[in-house]
Amino acid sequence: MSATQSTDWTITTSTGLPGTALLGRVSALAADAEDTDGNPPLSEQTLVELRTGESGDALLVVAAWLADTDGGASGELVGVAVAVPAPGGAPGTLEIVVHPEYRNDGIGGALVATLAAQVPLESLQAWSHGNHEAAARLAQHHGFAPVRELWRMRLVHDAGLPPAELPAGYRLRAFVPGQDEQDWLAANAAAFSEHAEQGAMTPGDLAARMEEDWFDPDGFLLAEDGDGRIAGFHWTKVHPALKSPTTGEHHAVGEVYVVGVVPAAQGTGLGRALTVAGIEHLRSRGLQAVMLYVDADNTAAVSLYQKLGFTRWDVDVMYARGATAAG
Repeated sequence: MSATQSTDWTITTSTGLPGTALLGRVSALAADAEDTDGNPPLSEQTLVELRTGESGDALLVVAAWLADTDGGASGELVGVAVAVPAPGGAPGTLEIVVHPEYRNDGIGGALVATLAAQVPLESLQAWSHGNHEAAARLAQHHGFAPVRELWRMRLVHDAGLPPAELPAGYRLRAFVPGQDEQDWLAANAAAFSEHAEQGAMTPGDLAARMEEDWFDPDGFLLAEDGDGRIAGFHWTKVHPALKSPTTGEHHAVGEVYVVGVVPAAQGTGLGRALTVAGIEHLRSRGLQAVMLYVDADNTAAVSLYQKLGFTRWDVDVMYARGATAAG
């Protein structure tokens, strides 16, 4: 671990799996930022990496600590940047969060500058969850341009969903822990062969999510073909408390977490039926508000969700250095 210092805060860098104390402070910082902004500042995969350390020593954490009266770290975490490498030489992921009470003090810029001394910024793609103005300015200042938009869409009122009728030859059942992990990973890789993030999910990634409090195998729906092979799936998720974008109140929200169909079953209507089946499952849990994430340029998926009654709620933007702006 190394450290640099200013009159107001101290910055430390560390690699590999963070200690329990640092992980707890990062989680608390992210929760404070989400409560203010209405967006989780760190993606689920980044949090998984921080908990499991699957990336080994290539995982880099740059932390800003409030300085005490002697100029040392007070123990109060006010900002963090996390760089997560990607396999196969693909660009890694960068995410930054600064505590709402300490923004506009140069902490974000100091985190990036410290990070740049450790790893080439060209090797990273940075997410801005909610694409707040300050994040956009910070990205532009360091030569990053937007390259991808991930929409958050929301279904609040019952739009009269069509029946969840699976195509002939398929049946629906729930995921069985201890039985379906390997077959699902294979189906997921096939369904998302052109999606670097989702398609590369590892056994460790899956196991980490199955250990989360929100994991419910009854909400992990699998569609089997006549030979008992997984042809598609809808993994749902329940967020116990998300801030409403209109009222600011916190309510439980269901999520269309992942919907996938293997290539051989695509074009059969299986994806639509699985989407509806998952929404019906969430509604059976008493959840009227349902959200999802979708790439803005995935026109087929966006069109399907709009027909089901989803509307755009928010947007996450990915930035890359030296790239041509998206859109």
